[in-house]
Amino acid sequence: MINEQIRDREVRLIGTDGEQLGIMTSREAQHLADEKRLDLVKISPTAKPPVCKIMDYSKFKFEQSKKEKEARKKQRTIDIKELRLSPSIDTHDVAVKVKKAIEFLKDGDKVKVSIRFRGRELGRTEIAHTILGDFAQKVIEYGNVEKPPKMEARTMAMFLSPKPQQQEKQSEKANKE
Repeated sequence: MINEQIRDREVRLIGTDGEQLGIMTSREAQHLADEKRLDLVKISPTAKPPVCKIMDYSKFKFEQSKKEKEARKKQRTIDIKELRLSPSIDTHDVAVKVKKAIEFLKDGDKVKVSIRFRGRELGRTEIAHTILGDFAQKVIEYGNVEKPPKMEARTMAMFLSPKPQQQEKQSEKANKE
């Protein structure tokens, strides 16, 4: 609430420099703010009496939005990258996919490794368990198994998340940029 929206009988007033001006009626506080050509802003409405401050409200809102923008810039979203395998995948092909998964984990992204079954392959789900188990063992240095292999319709999926040390390296890299 600002200026005339403040309807409380008494308020505790804080000046522009942060000094306590004491408890006074909201009308007197509004008069002081008008003299300085600034706004009266209610900071703490739950306090007894409510706390108000004399400030330039538009400048305050601008600085607040600037801080929020800066905070959003520094935020890192974690993406989920997906790698698809098949039950009849060869060892070299798995090695290529492992290398790609390690790359994703180093970047701080989560990885979903999935195996899609077609036709009669659905009867041999134990092969997929061994493939995903071996895959997890090969990337254990860079990531943890967040969700173990699980069947979902015609697909078996497993989720890997980066280890904490990888995330720290990523945040350091982001800070340098």
